[in-house]
Amino acid sequence: MVLGADAIELDVHATRDGVVVVHHDETVGTHQKLPIAELSAAELKRFPLAAGVEIPSLAAVFSAIGQRAFVYVEIKARDIEPLVVRCIRDAGPRCAVHSFDHRIVKNVKAIFPAIATGVLEVARHVDPVAALVAAGARDLWQEASFIDEDLIARAHASRARVIAWTSDDPEQWKTLTEMGVDGICTNRIGALATLRG
Repeated sequence: MVLGADAIELDVHATRDGVVVVHHDETVGTHQKLPIAELSAAELKRFPLAAGVEIPSLAAVFSAIGQRAFVYVEIKARDIEPLVVRCIRDAGPRCAVHSFDHRIVKNVKAIFPAIATGVLEVARHVDPVAALVAAGARDLWQEASFIDEDLIARAHASRARVIAWTSDDPEQWKTLTEMGVDGICTNRIGALATLRG
């Protein structure tokens, strides 16, 4: 958005009372780690991200982003797929869902066939494209160091897209771009946007 990002990727969990929240880890707390799934939304307010900054709900994030950027939602907890889908349907954002747990991806597609989905891969499987197809997904989120031209060609032949994660190295960005990746997930948004011109 301001720094030139085309999209935002975020992680979600759900509270005990069914509020989907945006948070990387499944637990909160400094000394005692408490699972988000075991806390109510009200109890979660006791664990701010910073002074005066609460862990946001997915609905609040969708409202803040509006239609200014595409949102990739990584579901990190099992059995919250209906809650996430309801949130997406209520907000109507430009959105896709992905997960390391490919069963979650299949569940989301079963609930909401029209939504775009993706599978996350942290290593190079023998046939990552087959895993993507089996999950009914559109996007292969592949850890950047395991991407090569063959993988991209095979994904594109299956009408899939390859998104590299997480790459913060300009030299790697150049290589990935030359190979034909469809997207790069990075922490260095401004630098990547400047490079892409």
